[in-house]
Amino acid sequence: MDFAETRAQFYIPEHIVYLDGNSLGPLPIAAERRVAALLREEWGAQLIAGWNDAGWMQQPARLGERIGTLIGAPPGTVTVGETLSIRIYQALAAALDRVPDRKVVLSDTGNFPSDLYMAKTYLQRFDQDAELRLVAPQEVEAALDESVAVLMLTQVDYRSGRLHDMAHLTRAAHACGALTLWDLAHSAGALPVALAAAGADFAAGCTYKYLNGGPGAPAFIYVAPAHIDAVQPVLSGWLGHRAPFAFDPDYRPGAGIERMRVGTPPVIAMAALEAALDVFDGVDMNDIRDASMALAEYFIDEVQRRCPQLILASPRDPALRGSQVSFAFDQGYAAMQALIERGVIGDFRAPDIMRFGFAPLYINRQDLTRALDILEEVIRDELWDNPAYKVRRAVT
Repeated sequence: MDFAETRAQFYIPEHIVYLDGNSLGPLPIAAERRVAALLREEWGAQLIAGWNDAGWMQQPARLGERIGTLIGAPPGTVTVGETLSIRIYQALAAALDRVPDRKVVLSDTGNFPSDLYMAKTYLQRFDQDAELRLVAPQEVEAALDESVAVLMLTQVDYRSGRLHDMAHLTRAAHACGALTLWDLAHSAGALPVALAAAGADFAAGCTYKYLNGGPGAPAFIYVAPAHIDAVQPVLSGWLGHRAPFAFDPDYRPGAGIERMRVGTPPVIAMAALEAALDVFDGVDMNDIRDASMALAEYFIDEVQRRCPQLILASPRDPALRGSQVSFAFDQGYAAMQALIERGVIGDFRAPDIMRFGFAPLYINRQDLTRALDILEEVIRDELWDNPAYKVRRAVT
């Protein structure tokens, strides 16, 4: 596929090579127009009537269907709203309720800290006998046994880009009677995901990374058809009620995935996300994956040739990583600041990881050649050795 057409749909400053879509996707040009139209023609002109006349109340389901097509989810199994941490909390609670006789949540040491915080908080509050058990990523399958209630993993490791085999680990979990919860933060929009085909039980993900929904864009949650009418939401928000505007004092869960709604949808943010998802119309996720792997392979080869001081911290086999590549460098934070000042934007994760994301929707080989030239100069000439680059900012 020629991605020149999708590239033209993003606003990226001319002097910038943007390799940080794994953290925050760039602005789709249509999102600016869509949000402006909502402010003026819907909120402005229709006022509160927009909930009915502009379809605001249906946004979570409408967006859920569109995201569902990108992650291999059947119709009616995905809804959008809230933050990813809240969605993880919801999904984990629902999964644990389905396996009440077991006490272990199994995850790996590379999982995103917020997911682990949510799990610890839930277990400490609701079941003092429960355990969050952490093992090395490569030891997950061996750690599965009949004590495990839920296997909770992030499909693509946020630091290294290491990719878990969803289908294989889901089968292994089911074989010992456990359920699975997958965090798709670094998967959705970056690589083909097949939740239904893999047999995944629950999943959640954010929309501001590879889906380009904008800073703070709402998250999504998936519940497999086998569980969707049985789960009891731990967060019983009014919009998850079967009849929200009946204002019933007793909670009755909504039908299907609607019960996983919580609060009022963020209408303006969802408008931006709707426009961002338009970019994926007619795009095959397999083409995105192939192009991403080709870009990453070129980048790795060139970095290893030009900058041997940088140590590859991602799997060398492209089939074993997502759409990001990480390098370890003891002056990684300062080096990244030097790159950013020169127009190459990646990011840094403690203690020493420089991360680069490869989203072919808006990145091409010419961009990488320019980035590599600048990276080589920064490392070769030790341009990172500047006190200003070593001052840690709030967001790294």
